[in-house]
Amino acid sequence: MSTFEQYGLHHALNTSLAELKYTEPTATQQACLPDLLAGKDVAVEAKTGSGKTLAFGLTILNKLAQLDGTEQHPHALVLCPTRELAEQVNYQLQLLARRMANTKILALFGGVALAPQLSSLRHAPAVVVGTPGRIMDIISQGKLDLSGVKTLVLDEADRMLDMGFSDQMDWILSAMGKQASEVQTLLFSATFGGNIQQLSKRYQKNAEVIALDDAHTRANIEQLAYKVQAGQRDYAVAAILSEYQPDSAIVFCQTKLEVAALSQKLSDDGFTLVQLQGDMEQFERSNAITLFSADCANVMIATDVASRGLDIASVGLVINYRISDDLDIHTHRIGRTGRAGEKGMAITIIDDSDEVKLVAFNSQLPEDIPVKGAQALRFHANRIKQPAFVGIQIDGGKKQKLSKGDILGALTKQAKIPAKDIGKIHVTAQKSFAAVKVRSLKRALMMFREDTVKGKRIRARKL
Repeated sequence: MSTFEQYGLHHALNTSLAELKYTEPTATQQACLPDLLAGKDVAVEAKTGSGKTLAFGLTILNKLAQLDGTEQHPHALVLCPTRELAEQVNYQLQLLARRMANTKILALFGGVALAPQLSSLRHAPAVVVGTPGRIMDIISQGKLDLSGVKTLVLDEADRMLDMGFSDQMDWILSAMGKQASEVQTLLFSATFGGNIQQLSKRYQKNAEVIALDDAHTRANIEQLAYKVQAGQRDYAVAAILSEYQPDSAIVFCQTKLEVAALSQKLSDDGFTLVQLQGDMEQFERSNAITLFSADCANVMIATDVASRGLDIASVGLVINYRISDDLDIHTHRIGRTGRAGEKGMAITIIDDSDEVKLVAFNSQLPEDIPVKGAQALRFHANRIKQPAFVGIQIDGGKKQKLSKGDILGALTKQAKIPAKDIGKIHVTAQKSFAAVKVRSLKRALMMFREDTVKGKRIRARKL
């Protein structure tokens, strides 16, 4: 089917899809939506960025739209491996449900205070999105009843197995107290190896298996390796970034220490960057993702937590600081580029000790990754590409009745900033974010310092 209207979705969902400018379903959505909407258990193997969240979101919400609203309990549970993915899934489902009255969608994940999440559960959500650990904790406290769940989604199932969530998933499904025949169980994974097949057999009934993409094939991604001498990796990264000048790039490191050291080196060289690694607080991680996705930083240095499940559009370049130990990890890393039909570039830095790994990778890939000598690479400080925008954090959000329109209006009318100088605006419960061009930063901050927004003094600062 070439349009979403042909699927017989509830009119509220069709309205939301039109407003969000989703008109043509992706190949993944076309392959799995008929079975999903028919109520079948489905296991989908498809690459990151292929539209899986929208597919299961429409399935969940279309079911909810058929109800009369009298059943106040969770009807659907989406389990995610990371808090970042849970946040992004929650956000996309809320966008889809914007025209469905009284449809509460709640994210529950660790790394943040538990009390506000428990408070939100006083009014039962229709959909719960969360990480296994936090969901299990809340069920154990008797604050979450999943006995009425009719749709279960295991998102990025292979990642959940890699992170050791198998026992927690078993515990949660047991706590639901449901028979498999009573629940539509949907499994989404970038790979479909033996462990995932066992997972499907354990949790699903006569599942339709839909494989849309050979995870090791990336025809629209050009791959290249540069061979360096020991101790030259940092210089090689800086040289590659100044040589290729990508609008955005993610550099994947193996460890948190590598992330910290490389971030310091590139920052000293003059790059505007963010880092993403496991020791960061949740607000730091959220700020980093927001700045990067809003073009306020064009380089992200990250561990593999960033390779999957983040709401980051396709980047122009992926750099592997070291070759990964596993081809699946390599595939997920480079999958951040070349998305939605765009061309992408992935560069891996190797030394003598990495050649055995590269040979093993090449034996499983359609084409060998070509290797070049790094002696031709030169770092040029005057070729560093600077980001288009600067980020501003605003101390007000939905709880203060602040909307995107309020912020945009204040910036354009009160601060007299041209609309073309204003980028992404994002509003959360307590905080908001706005991206503005460097030339308009002073005017924006002065407006918040000296004027009011909706009659209130609201503080703001440069991130």
